[in-house]
Amino acid sequence: MLSQTLARYTWAQCPHSRRWTQLALRTCTRVRWNSSATPAHDGLPQTETNKAEVTLKRFWKHVGIGQRGDNYTVTLDNRAIKTPAGNTLLLPKDKQLAASLIAAEWDHQETFLKPHALPMTSIASRAIDNLTEGIGRQEVEASLLKYFDTDTVCFFDETSERLDRLQKKHWVPLIAWARKTFDIEINVSDSVLSPTQSIATKKKLAEVMKTLSSWELAALERATLSTKSFIIGLAVVKKHLTVEEAAQAASAEVNSQIEVWGEVEDTHDVDYQDIRRQLGSAALLLSKAA
Repeated sequence: MLSQTLARYTWAQCPHSRRWTQLALRTCTRVRWNSSATPAHDGLPQTETNKAEVTLKRFWKHVGIGQRGDNYTVTLDNRAIKTPAGNTLLLPKDKQLAASLIAAEWDHQETFLKPHALPMTSIASRAIDNLTEGIGRQEVEASLLKYFDTDTVCFFDETSERLDRLQKKHWVPLIAWARKTFDIEINVSDSVLSPTQSIATKKKLAEVMKTLSSWELAALERATLSTKSFIIGLAVVKKHLTVEEAAQAASAEVNSQIEVWGEVEDTHDVDYQDIRRQLGSAALLLSKAA
C-alpha cells in the first residue's frame, strides 16, 4: 500500500526520481510523531492538523499534492493542510520527497487518526511555525546548545571493554570530525562529571546554528532530542552520518549491555526502531530533489 501511494504521489502529481520511494519505504514506514509543537486545544486555529488531533477521526476522503507558486502543498479534499499555528504547510520545490511522505501519512490514516504516524507532518510544521525567525528560534537554539554540555558522546567509560570498543568505534571519529570541521575544542570526560566546554567553542556552534535554514534546525532539534547528543544531531544535518550510523553512535551504551545480558523484549526492540524513525524523519526532511 505505501509503495503504491508514494508512487501515485511521486509520479502522477510530482514526477521525479524513483529513489525517493525506495528511501521512504526503507526509513519512514510507520514512523512515530514526536512533535515538540504545541498540541491542539481551544483557542488555536481550526486547521486540519488541529481538527484531526482533537477528533482523532478521519474526516477527509481524498489526499493530493498541489502547487502554490513555487511551493508544494498537501491537500485534504482539495484544501491545503495547515500547521497547528494556522500557517499553510508550504514546501519548497526541493522538498518534493517530504511532500510525498506527508501526503502518504495522511492517506494512510484510516477510521481513527494515529498522531504518532505523522512524523513528517510534525517536523515540517515545527520548521514553519517556530523556527523561521524571532524569539522562538532563538530559544530553540539556546536549548539545543545546552545538550552540548552533557553530550552523550563526551562521556567515556574505559572500565567496560565492550563499551570502550564501541565508543572508540563510533564516538572518537565523530568527535575528530567535529573538531576539524568547525575548528573547535571538544573536551571529554571519563567520569560521571560533565566535561567543561569552552565559551569559544559554544560561540562557534551557536554561529553554526544561525546559518541553518528552518528545515535544518528542525532536523537538528529532532536528531538531538532523540540521541541526546548535539554532536550526533549536527553530523546528521551536515550529512556526515547516515541514519544507521547516528543510531549506532547514540546506542553504544545500550548495545554494550545487550552484548552481555541480551535484548529485553518490548523495550530494546522498540527503542531500536524508534530512534531510527526519529532520525529518519530528520534526514528525509533534508533530502532534496534530484
